Amino acid sequence: MTVDVHELVVLRQEYVTPRMVRLVLGGPGLAGLESRTPDDHVKLVFPDSDTGRVRLPVRSADGLSLEWPRPFPETREYTIRRLTADECWIDFVVHEGGLASGWAVAAAPGATLAVAGPRAGEVVPGTFTHHVLLGDHTALPAIGRWLEDLPDGVRASVAVLVPDRAEEQDLLVRDGVDLTWFHEDDPAVPSSVLADFAAGVDRTDGRPVYLWAAGEAALLKPVRVWARSNGFARGTCDIAGYWRRPRTRSL
Repeated sequence: MTVDVHELVVLRQEYVTPRMVRLVLGGPGLAGLESRTPDDHVKLVFPDSDTGRVRLPVRSADGLSLEWPRPFPETREYTIRRLTADECWIDFVVHEGGLASGWAVAAAPGATLAVAGPRAGEVVPGTFTHHVLLGDHTALPAIGRWLEDLPDGVRASVAVLVPDRAEEQDLLVRDGVDLTWFHEDDPAVPSSVLADFAAGVDRTDGRPVYLWAAGEAALLKPVRVWARSNGFARGTCDIAGYWRRPRTRSL
């Protein structure tokens, strides 16, 4: 899969939940943009804070990488929530002071946004017929797409930690999918909630299990410990720290 820079146009903005805003992007620059896995992610390139100028990379001669200007431009990495021939969806968690989320909240139809990539996500071999998906608010775009792309006959056990009940999304839950929501505003929810959920997943049916987890780095530490102690290794799991507190710099 080749990588390139795509200058996209904001077609519309919509709120998925009170704290999740979606930009639907399109335009001629969408041609050639590919995304093959649920956690494919792209770099969004923003104007330099001092000059207001957008400095873009160029594609290498072999088409497999990008050559970035120095100093490195202002960028943030985001998951492609959905990609069709006409639209690219990118969802942003809304929070005060965030470069990308602030831009998304202020974006109006007709605004342009440079998208570089994608950098390919994890390809899960078809031999894994039980997927365990864990994440916080920021992992929802990947989890939502993962559930939409889930092959027939594959079981999924999913746990998502969001700030409160209002942040639960209407995700596709087909037969064989168990989706559980946890809320940060619930004092009964421990910091190890995602690892505790994983430990409670029924694996007695013998299905090969693939573990995917993403979100705040500290939240994932108990998940990493649980995964190591239960024999998950490279090729059977992917655990990605998307951000670290404070959020305002990482998102």
